[in-house]
Amino acid sequence: MAERHGLTHQEAQEQLRRFFQAMPREIPLLLFCDPGKNEPFAEGARQLIRAIREVTDKVSLREYSLGHELAKKWEATASPTLVFADESLQIRWLGAPVGHEVQSFMEALAIIGFRETGFSEPAAKTMAKLEESREIKVFVSPSCPYCPQVVVNAVRAAVARPELVSLQIIDIQANPDLADQYSAHSVPQAFANDKLIGLGAQPEELFIASLLALEPQQFFIPDSDAEEVACDLIIVGAGPAGLTAGIYATRSGLKTVVVEKGMLGGQIATTPMVENYPGFTQVGGKTLVDILVSHALEYVEIFPGEEVQTIEPGDLFTITTNRRRYRARAVLLATGASSRHLGVPGEERLAGRGVSYCSTCDGPLFIGKKVIMVGGGDSAATEALHLHQIGADVTLVHRRNRLRAQERLVDALKQAKIPMLFNTEVTEVLGEARVEGVRLRKQGSDQLSTLPVEGVFIAIGYAPAVELAVSLGAELTPAGYIKRDQHHRTTIPGIYSAGDVEGGYKQIVTAAGQGAEAALAIFEDLVNPYWVAKKGGQAGGK
Repeated sequence: MAERHGLTHQEAQEQLRRFFQAMPREIPLLLFCDPGKNEPFAEGARQLIRAIREVTDKVSLREYSLGHELAKKWEATASPTLVFADESLQIRWLGAPVGHEVQSFMEALAIIGFRETGFSEPAAKTMAKLEESREIKVFVSPSCPYCPQVVVNAVRAAVARPELVSLQIIDIQANPDLADQYSAHSVPQAFANDKLIGLGAQPEELFIASLLALEPQQFFIPDSDAEEVACDLIIVGAGPAGLTAGIYATRSGLKTVVVEKGMLGGQIATTPMVENYPGFTQVGGKTLVDILVSHALEYVEIFPGEEVQTIEPGDLFTITTNRRRYRARAVLLATGASSRHLGVPGEERLAGRGVSYCSTCDGPLFIGKKVIMVGGGDSAATEALHLHQIGADVTLVHRRNRLRAQERLVDALKQAKIPMLFNTEVTEVLGEARVEGVRLRKQGSDQLSTLPVEGVFIAIGYAPAVELAVSLGAELTPAGYIKRDQHHRTTIPGIYSAGDVEGGYKQIVTAAGQGAEAALAIFEDLVNPYWVAKKGGQAGGK
């Protein structure tokens, strides 16, 4: 006799009966329809639920018209809409669970009935960080085999945090108008608060990270509960220098970790467009960061949101952050540089209330408004062009008689007809609750003028983050950068540097190259420590 594959209908029903018998909660369902509208979808929903009710009475179904008062209560406006009518949940299905979505529906019943999300520990920890409401919309199609994964992730989120998360599962065939409204012409697509957070299937960790960030995430970094981490090398800073160093150090055989207190990617993360990074004529800063971080995560463990507070020398370095301790044989400072401030009255008081150092972050708030960009280098020119392109009325203010930016950028400013005020400096930022204007002074004159603006964007260079180096007693250059030798050794044995914190050319490719150089030098030094050979002498900085 041939071997039998699969279950008979009767056996499948018996399995379902036992499954629902073990389920502790009843699930009331409401179906809202308009007669004659999308009737095949409504009938599909009815038939599926009837089949379920043949094996259990824990799932119930009541049907109403869209004109019924309950439709308003449950916010049902499309026909058909299937509501999971649990008062503690906010889950609606616009369309019907047919085709591949039968799988989604059955898993949703299990999650709701057992109140067990099934999240992995990292996903659950990320979900617990949610503090603001999220309205999720997942666009699906009965013919899509990838949609159930996204639907299940969304149902888990709605069950895990019902006080903050609502969910609509939207069949694009039953609701083409909504699909057009959101340009959801391929599935699956997930939106939260009307912002795209996922295109295509995502693992649950990435889905929850995207839900938290309100934008698609390309990688997921789980939290660590470790109180102490032992490694060969700790890299402070996850910009291009630090990430590249992490890759090369790990490939050399060193156990390496990277800690970063701010945004992964450093300054690139807030750069609208990066030009001529090898392999890319143009690439968005955020896109390049995603590529760099995703690559680095294949090799090195990254600890985001951790600020190094102290570094104590010894047989091993003891590094203390705001979250844990690290013990390492060597330390690489890839701490980069931060935006310089004007240092004028009103700047600090109105920071975040019209004063900004990041056009990518804050520019969209000033569309249609008059703003100034202060500075004359590549960054100022690039950000002024970005503000102009998104619709802000921007004027560039520079204290010298000509821009230091590349000629190509200067030509672009002229072609965009962006006004430029030369030999002019900002002496004060005006406003009470928010920026209302700036006080300007012409060079060589005591004459002051007032320019009404609603935003002041500042790009006048960067100050190197050398505080940790100074705390260790490392020497600095006359310009205030970390002093190091050709092997990126600082004047403190076992402490290295790379990237913008060293000064020199402020280019991404330069920082990445310095990170690779430093990592290889550290590997060689840990094999043959130079400080042992130089007992009694001062190492590095030569």
